[in-house]
Amino acid sequence: MYKTIYLRKGKEESLLRYHPWIFSGAIQRMDDGLEEGEVVRVLTSSGDYIATGHYQQGSITVRVLTFSDVEIDDQFWYSRLSSALRMRQAIGIADSADNNTYRLVHGEGDLLPGLIIDVYGQTAVMQAHSIGMHLNRKAIARQLMEVMGDRLQHVYYKSETTLSFMDPENGFLIGGSKDNVAVENGLKFCVDWLKGQKTGFFVDQRENRSLLERYAKGRRVLNMFCYTGGFSVYAMRGGASLVHSVDSSAKAIELTRQNVEMNFPNDPRHEAFCDDAFKFLERVAPLSSPEGDTNILKSNEAPSEAVGGASYNLIILDPPAFAKHRGALHNALKGYTRLNQKAFEKIEKGGILFTFSCSQVVTKDHFRNAVFTAAAQAHRKVRILHQLHQPADHPVNIYHPEGEYLKGLVLYVE
Repeated sequence: MYKTIYLRKGKEESLLRYHPWIFSGAIQRMDDGLEEGEVVRVLTSSGDYIATGHYQQGSITVRVLTFSDVEIDDQFWYSRLSSALRMRQAIGIADSADNNTYRLVHGEGDLLPGLIIDVYGQTAVMQAHSIGMHLNRKAIARQLMEVMGDRLQHVYYKSETTLSFMDPENGFLIGGSKDNVAVENGLKFCVDWLKGQKTGFFVDQRENRSLLERYAKGRRVLNMFCYTGGFSVYAMRGGASLVHSVDSSAKAIELTRQNVEMNFPNDPRHEAFCDDAFKFLERVAPLSSPEGDTNILKSNEAPSEAVGGASYNLIILDPPAFAKHRGALHNALKGYTRLNQKAFEKIEKGGILFTFSCSQVVTKDHFRNAVFTAAAQAHRKVRILHQLHQPADHPVNIYHPEGEYLKGLVLYVE
């Protein structure tokens, strides 16, 4: 029998609206001996059942798994995973002939808070963001194989970065494959699920990469914070005349070059640079510079550091999260403003800027205001062409608006 947590009077209101988090301040008392990751039943102050979830010390004390008084067993995991797959089939992302890369489980968006599962071909990469999901990882992996059938052969567990305080061991729970090449919209990518960020690839930018491809023809593209070069590869297929990829990580640059070479062997249009984004942009010749139409770097740069080629008329800014908690919000917004201002100062007239924030605490209004401020400070005329967000395989639970984390704008700059 599960242990019990009792809420303070009136603190069940958010749960009546099906919000999946219970904060520590809402709890009146709990049974003795509760261990982190344990499944608990949650009762109102009057003793009425309201939810079942995973207990964990901290601000979010319970992540709700269900609002029905049922067992959290193999059948529960099978049912939730089956529901997630059905949705991906309904939107045409699972079982696609030219795409075997997608998110199968997106935490609260799939009523499985604390769990992420990305599919790369016949390998699923599972990541836990809660102790409860970590403790259930083997049971979830077994039911995942049942649900996916012959679509899946391997399950890799990767939670060293998300649960670092527990020191969980990354590795295969089922199978074991060295084939790390996945296909996204007909393009091939090496996925570094061993040491890469997140689950090894940023699946959430798939639709935005496709949109960029439509704008790339004949353009000179700068892809900042390129990671594995996803935007760069799409720009190449879209007919860009030049593509430069920049990241501060040497490993990311190596992956970018590998991915470009795999799709466009020996193509001279692409070059990658291991550099700090702000420093790289600082060296780009200003729009008003006489060298602006012919040289990317200022003339006083050493030849070994020179990029060569033309200035840029399509720039992508897809930085890592500048704010991972509310206390960092102010500095994050300053960072977004500074970064976008620098891009506005450098991009050619008639250029297009794709700019993003993946910080959950940065709202759409926060981000738009930061970009607005950057445009004003750069004295550029700017029009919004598209307002972007995460794709359909990263669904937002309507009762959990915090799940809408990815924001983006496509801007035309005069």
